[in-house]
Amino acid sequence: MNAPATPSLSDADQALIERYLEHARVQKRLAGRTLTLYSLDLQKLAAFAAQAAVALTAVQSHHVRGWVARMHAGGRSGRGIALILSGWRGFYTWLGREDLITANPVQDVRAPRQARPLPKALGVDEAVQLAEHVAEDDDPLLEARDAAMVELLYGSGLRVGELVGLDVTPSDAAQRAGRGWIDLPAAEVQVQGKGGKRRVVPLGRQAIEALQRWLDVRPQAAIGGPSAQALFVGRRGTRLTAQSVWQRLKRRSLLAGMATPVHPHMLRHSFASHVLQSSGDLRAVQELLGHASIGTTQVYTRLDFQHLARAYDAAHPRAKKK
Repeated sequence: MNAPATPSLSDADQALIERYLEHARVQKRLAGRTLTLYSLDLQKLAAFAAQAAVALTAVQSHHVRGWVARMHAGGRSGRGIALILSGWRGFYTWLGREDLITANPVQDVRAPRQARPLPKALGVDEAVQLAEHVAEDDDPLLEARDAAMVELLYGSGLRVGELVGLDVTPSDAAQRAGRGWIDLPAAEVQVQGKGGKRRVVPLGRQAIEALQRWLDVRPQAAIGGPSAQALFVGRRGTRLTAQSVWQRLKRRSLLAGMATPVHPHMLRHSFASHVLQSSGDLRAVQELLGHASIGTTQVYTRLDFQHLARAYDAAHPRAKKK
């Protein structure tokens, strides 16, 4: 349960809540639905306080932490608790302005962290199916370009922003503008990542071959002006946008017979998951992805465990259902 059954509220506490809600309605001009939610959250606060035999103006941080723990144990989500705490925090901020309390007991209390959702990754067979798909009815220029983009996204784990920011060759202008470039002879791509951090990512054989096919036909696009050095361009020769990459990848995945549309970050997740499954080297995956913190990369260990769990369920005689 989220709130206990409690004695009725004191007249003083009920009056404080009503005064605050009137303040929120008149001064803050909150919508009716928002006021209703605030009222419910404050009634919950008052119920907790009444059961603890403490006035609202005497509530301390340890009280609030205990109530947070009870709500969490009762099944309320971290997000839901965070919203409740936000309402309580506003109430106590107002009490401070009214000189009714000396410190806000909710100020430093935080809701429990939500479990981070697992990134969506393709299986190895699905990723290969997408990479090897050939859109024979498509414009050969666009087919060569899209194939190269898929190989870079899946083969090197680039972010879509990093992909569209690539140039054909290095230059002072590219470095000043925070762009990366490809180096086919060295089999690597120089990437300008988040926070202006540069990293070098290897290019696989399939990516090199796909990039070379694209570079052979790239001059057919009407390239010029600011996009003259852009690696990936559209029909009119302008640098491709991230939105265009999303659209083209979605189209390509559906033509390839994928069960769900694929987006660029899904290929980055697939790259990380498959490298980790094969190598078990979390630190290397962190470097390849350009993560500042190993904690960000550790989410892929959960994907790797899911892969192992599925293999166990399918193969172990004690896991099989009779």
